[in-house]
Amino acid sequence: MRGLSGKVALVTGGGNGIGRAIAIRLAEEGADIAIIDVHEAGMEVTAASVKALGRRCEVAYGDVGDHQAAARATKALEAKLGTFDVLVNNAGIVRMAAVLDTRPEDWRETMRINAEGVLNMLKIVVPGMVQRGGGRVVNLSSWLGKAGRPYFGMYAASKAAVLALTQALALEVAPHGVRVNAVCPGLIEGTPMRESAEAQSKALGVPVAKDRVQTIPLRRTGTPEDVAKVVAFLASDEAGYMTGQAINISGGMWQH
Repeated sequence: MRGLSGKVALVTGGGNGIGRAIAIRLAEEGADIAIIDVHEAGMEVTAASVKALGRRCEVAYGDVGDHQAAARATKALEAKLGTFDVLVNNAGIVRMAAVLDTRPEDWRETMRINAEGVLNMLKIVVPGMVQRGGGRVVNLSSWLGKAGRPYFGMYAASKAAVLALTQALALEVAPHGVRVNAVCPGLIEGTPMRESAEAQSKALGVPVAKDRVQTIPLRRTGTPEDVAKVVAFLASDEAGYMTGQAINISGGMWQH
């Protein structure tokens, strides 16, 4: 166990994919779990898996890109589970297009969920951590937040924003015992986001996952569990001297 026994973790987008894997892994490490998502059926599946591990789990419908909705969901979960020791900002979407073909509505929605959604949750949850003198935040960015690639301009820009927020906030709240880090997954399969990216890639005529494996030094795609393990580490006392970091989980595809 990594010191998460008795802790309460809030995971956004925990109804499926990487978010579900994170919720389950944190529960395995001893934490009780709160989930905010817009996928109600998926949240219930995750909750059942967490409860099967003997941990408490509560879920709330909420769009993180809507500050008032996110605040209502967070307040409802806090009333049931208590204050949050860990915040994992995982909720996100992917929209693909060439930069010059980017539709304003797709840009706005990508930034609203991926960047503003993270900012909303930070503003809702972190002040309590500061007041209590401790907390752990893990933001889901992407290796594309460090290196823009064709057709992923919107997504890359939103994830670069997550990295900037991570670094700035880490410095601001470090004196209060709150650690803020990010993870930067590479090509992760077995998630609804990957399914969406695959469909969009095919429509655009760009390489899909199976065609990109040969470019990955470890010669395989990642799994949601690969990401969850690193998130659990960053949420634990074992990462007690780490803040403001952006950890790649990309099979060697990106090293900076």
